[in-house]
Amino acid sequence: MRPLAFLLCLSSAVAVAQSPADEPAFGASTAVEPESESGEESGSALESEEGQGEYGATANIGAVTTESDDRAESVVTRLEMDERQPRSTPDALGWVPGVAVQQTAHAQASPYVRGLTGQRVVHVFDGVRLNNAIYRQGPNQYFFTIDEASVSRIEVLHGSASVVYGSDALGGVIRAEPVRPHLGPVDGVELRPRLRLRYGSVDRELGGRAQLQLRWNRGAFQAGVGYRDVDLLRSGGVVRHRREGDGLGRGDVAPWVPRFTEEADRPIGDWRTQLGTGFREAAFDARVDQQITRQLRAFAAVYGYRQMDAPRTDQCPAPEAPVDECLTVDRQWRTLAYGGLRGSAGALRDLSLTVSYQLHDEHRRRERPRAGVRFRWVDQVHSLGAAFRATADLREELPRVALRFGADGYRDQVHSRGDQSFTDLEPVRTFELSRGQYLDHSIQATLGAFSELVVQPIDGLTLRAGGRAQVIGVSAPGDDESGTSSVDRTFGAVVGRAGITVQPRKRYGFFLNLDQGFRAPNLDDLTGRQQVGPGFQFENAELEPERSLTAELGTKLRLDWLRFELWVFATRITDGIQRVVREIDDCPPSTPDCLGSRDPFQLINAPDASVLFGGESAATLLLPEQVTLSANVSYAWGEGPSLGDRFAPEGRVPLSRVPPLQGNVEGRWRHRGTGVWVGAGLRWAAAQTRLAVSDGSDPRIPDGGTPGYALVELRAGWRWKDWLHVALVAHNLANTAYKVHGSSIVGPGRGVRLTLELGRR
Repeated sequence: MRPLAFLLCLSSAVAVAQSPADEPAFGASTAVEPESESGEESGSALESEEGQGEYGATANIGAVTTESDDRAESVVTRLEMDERQPRSTPDALGWVPGVAVQQTAHAQASPYVRGLTGQRVVHVFDGVRLNNAIYRQGPNQYFFTIDEASVSRIEVLHGSASVVYGSDALGGVIRAEPVRPHLGPVDGVELRPRLRLRYGSVDRELGGRAQLQLRWNRGAFQAGVGYRDVDLLRSGGVVRHRREGDGLGRGDVAPWVPRFTEEADRPIGDWRTQLGTGFREAAFDARVDQQITRQLRAFAAVYGYRQMDAPRTDQCPAPEAPVDECLTVDRQWRTLAYGGLRGSAGALRDLSLTVSYQLHDEHRRRERPRAGVRFRWVDQVHSLGAAFRATADLREELPRVALRFGADGYRDQVHSRGDQSFTDLEPVRTFELSRGQYLDHSIQATLGAFSELVVQPIDGLTLRAGGRAQVIGVSAPGDDESGTSSVDRTFGAVVGRAGITVQPRKRYGFFLNLDQGFRAPNLDDLTGRQQVGPGFQFENAELEPERSLTAELGTKLRLDWLRFELWVFATRITDGIQRVVREIDDCPPSTPDCLGSRDPFQLINAPDASVLFGGESAATLLLPEQVTLSANVSYAWGEGPSLGDRFAPEGRVPLSRVPPLQGNVEGRWRHRGTGVWVGAGLRWAAAQTRLAVSDGSDPRIPDGGTPGYALVELRAGWRWKDWLHVALVAHNLANTAYKVHGSSIVGPGRGVRLTLELGRR
């Protein structure tokens, strides 16, 4: 536990922090958004809920609420995104404590929260659960399909949250809130057009978004459309192996992933441009919001994301493969349509009722020109969902009691197919495979309900307790030709949580929480066959749910000039679903990708428990003259049982791709009169040398582990009222060659991002 002790000491050292009147969410900075110079008032209590004008969110320590005031939560606001200019929605989380953003491809990114990612973190967009039946084991690309330009804020709930959010919420929850039209009194009809243009130098990114809001009394319509074209990514160089050679007897050479364009006049150490990068994307959205009462809003919306021609960097080319072989995502499309109510009605406050339909459509193509073969796979998931949540208004009868409750249900239907073409024949001959990556006409359905009670028996003491019951059914047909068994299983779970808040004084509090979590195996676990970083993974229809117990202890301090938070946690996962190495002879029939892989893998339930320890700390200091300084640091350490792999040692081994010690420091100054602002940031990570067995064979991870790095960037801009904003970011000033642990790509080299926004928000 020496790493954790080091974290505690380091977190105390960075406790230089800030404060306006309200407490920010964990890790959020707190400089205030410039006030509207138009003098326009909000006009609606609902409008203030959106938080679109905040630089850092607020909460009250010890308030009788049930969502997140008693635990670690980070918030990234629209203003912070405008100034930092992230390359994607996941990239916007790169400054959040306890979060590391891994990238398997230039067009993919997966946030790790407290050392967990993929199926173990729930993604939510405007109250709609995005996790579906084919969310993959480990890092996946699906949070990338939220258009960053359409997001008003992102909230990260750290730690297990299965009581409220159901299956998958072992590591945390990431909630993205969209830009919504303002509601309020309007004389006649008001138009608010807005145009955003952006350029990035390291990958020649060029894109933008056009948005129009149409407002009338008590209602509004908003529509937006965006497009982006991104070229090959240029890095600061090659991230080399930490040990001599690469384990293959080839000396001090670059790892297999990524591969670089060859330039005859430069030695390998100067390579910059990465193969398997670049993509195109388009997005659109439209929504109508109508204020029913002062506290209740009805809405209907549709959001679409279209990603095209996106190669998977670690498979374009695959390790040791010819340079012209490539796995490309021809289509990564997501369409979400939903409607509902939000606000308060009668005895219900914090009401949220949402009914949704979502279509996930993914097309992949693997080209092997020298073998004269092309494979194509098409996967579609149709999801129907409904979710209800509310808090019973007991303030008059029981002013020290709050009751939150809800229910949700989702049904996913999967369509999957694949084919193989022989491209060296004239004409090209194509044969349909007996199955796709998944089994066609598979179904997964979930239904659950929860309640949570919060009581303040005396001043300064808050008690919390809640529970959820959930049932999940999975059904998939068999396929004899490929040796795939049918699946017809039902999983049930009952989980609970309890917490205590002690607040001796108004300005500080202490928090202790115990949370049970669970994740039922989905269709990806039970039926999926796919290429993964270390090799090829095939299904296990006998998997059981994995469960977790998380204990966390935290403190929050609020002074007139200082904000400081510290959280430490321990998570124990039983029946954890992990990959185990198999032999080539174990590959299922009719699966050529498995026969040609580096290593075949299968998912199993670990025989013994896995554990994760760590913590996060954040602090912000508000100085005179609109100067804000903030810093955070986080660490996670994990280990689990050895699964008997042929290369694995006996006993306990590190868990796969757990991020290393990392943190950041930011500073910002704004001149209130002119709207000019400047800022600077430092992001750093220590080396990660604690590798799982699968990490050792993963070509994305350099031999010996991922080196540490430090990145410096400068920012400047000018905001004039609500009509104009110009922002410039100069990033990676030292042109450092670096990788986020587990990523395929080498991070962007020295470059600039420039954004111009015109029109009213």
